[in-house]
Amino acid sequence: MPYDFDLVVIGAGSGGVRASRVAASLGARVAVVEAARPGGTCVNMGCIPKKLFSHAARFGLGLEEAPGFGWSLEPAGFDWPTLIAGKNREIQRLNGIYEQLLAQAGVQLIAGRARITGPHSVAVGETTLSARHILVATGGQPQMPAVQGLQWAISSDQAFDLPALPRRVVVVGGGYIAMEFASIFNGLGARTTLVHRSAQLLRHFDDELGQALAARMQDSGVHMQLGREIRAIARQADGTLHLQLDDDQTLHTDCLLFATGRTPNTQGLGLQEVGVELDGSGAIVVDQGFTTRIPSIHAVGDVVGRMALTPVALAEATALAHQLFGAGDKTAPDYALVPTAVFSHPNVATVGLSEAQARAHHEQVQVFKSSFRPLTNRLAEKAQPVFLKLVVGGPEQRVLGVHMVGDEAGELIQGFAVALQCRATKAQFDATLGIHPSVAEEFVTMRTPVG
Repeated sequence: MPYDFDLVVIGAGSGGVRASRVAASLGARVAVVEAARPGGTCVNMGCIPKKLFSHAARFGLGLEEAPGFGWSLEPAGFDWPTLIAGKNREIQRLNGIYEQLLAQAGVQLIAGRARITGPHSVAVGETTLSARHILVATGGQPQMPAVQGLQWAISSDQAFDLPALPRRVVVVGGGYIAMEFASIFNGLGARTTLVHRSAQLLRHFDDELGQALAARMQDSGVHMQLGREIRAIARQADGTLHLQLDDDQTLHTDCLLFATGRTPNTQGLGLQEVGVELDGSGAIVVDQGFTTRIPSIHAVGDVVGRMALTPVALAEATALAHQLFGAGDKTAPDYALVPTAVFSHPNVATVGLSEAQARAHHEQVQVFKSSFRPLTNRLAEKAQPVFLKLVVGGPEQRVLGVHMVGDEAGELIQGFAVALQCRATKAQFDATLGIHPSVAEEFVTMRTPVG
C-alpha cells in the first residue's frame, strides 16, 4: 500500500526533530507536524529560556559577593524588558535553526494541529496524511492543582513573558522547576517565597541534596514554607494576591507560580480512539522499542512518562529511528545512569544511585561526604558551602553515585557520568590526581567514609 510518508511525526520538539532527521538520513520520507514553534518545550518554554534567566539571576547574586573581592558596583540596576528581549531573540534564532535542520535533512515541516485518525493516517486541518509509521513526540504540559482562585496563578509557561518583574513572588512546588524559578526570581531581586507540601525538596534525588539546597536557598534570601499547602487564592482590588495556607496563615504576593509537575501532552490527539493505551497519568504506554499496542504508532520523550529530560528524548528518538529504518543497532538509553542537573542557585547535579537506592540493592555500601566553602565566595559576606557526596558499593567498591550541590555542579557531574559509565571504582577515583585549587578535586581526595 503506498503512503504519503514513511514517517509522520507529531511534535517538532527535541525528540520529534531528532527522530525525523535520523530517519531521513536513513532514506525515509518524513513529515513533522507542529502546532506552535519548532523546538518544543526545551527551546521555547523550558531548558533554554530557563537557563538564560538563571544566568541573569546569577549575576544578581554575584553583585552581593563582589564587594568582598574589592569591587564597588553602586548603583547597580536590573532591566526586565532587556532580559525578555534578549531571550526572545535567542529563541527566534533557535526556531530558525530547527527549521533549517529539518529542511536540510529533507524533512517537510507542516504547521497545524494533528490528530491521529487511524493506524496509518494523521489529519491536519482539512488534510489527511498517510504514513507507514506515526511517531507521537508532543512532550508535556504544566500540571495545575485544583485550588479555589486558580485563575489568578500562572505556570512556568507564562513566567517567561511577564510584563514586568514582580516585586513579590510565591513559587509552589519542590522539584526542578520550582527550585529553578524560586532561585531566578530571588536572584533578580524579587522577594521570593517557596511553598511546598512536603518538608523534603527534590524527592527523586538523594535526600541530603534537597536538605543542602534548602539551607543554601534560605541563606541567599528565599523564604521557605515547607510542609504547607495553598487552600485558596483571592485577588484584591489593587492586584495583590492573598494566599490562604492550610495552617490558616495568609501570604501576600504579586505573582503566584505553580510548579507542581508536568503531565504528558496526549489530549486531543485521537490516541485512545485508534486503540493506543494510556496509563493513569495520561502517558502513552510503549514497549522497550517505543512502540504502542498499535504496531505502526510509536512515542518517545516526555509523552511516554519515563524520564522528562531532553537528552533522554534525543536518545530514545535516535534508537527508534534506527529500529524503524536502519539496522536496529541503536538501543534505548540506560536510564540508571542518566546525569541530571537542577539550575537553581546553587546548582544541584547527580548521576547514579542515591544512598537509599544503593543500600536497597547492595549489602556493602560506603558513603563519602564533604562540605566546605569554596574560594569563589571565600571573601564574600555570605557563606555558601558546596556539598559533595560519593556513594560506593559492591565487592568491587564501584562508585555507584556522584552528587553535588554547588555552583557549576552540572558541568562537574557531566564528566563524572563518563566515569560511572566506565564502571569506575573508588580505588580509581583515589588514584586520580586533582586539579588544584578546584571544587572538583575534592571528589578524588575523599578518603574517610561516613557510613
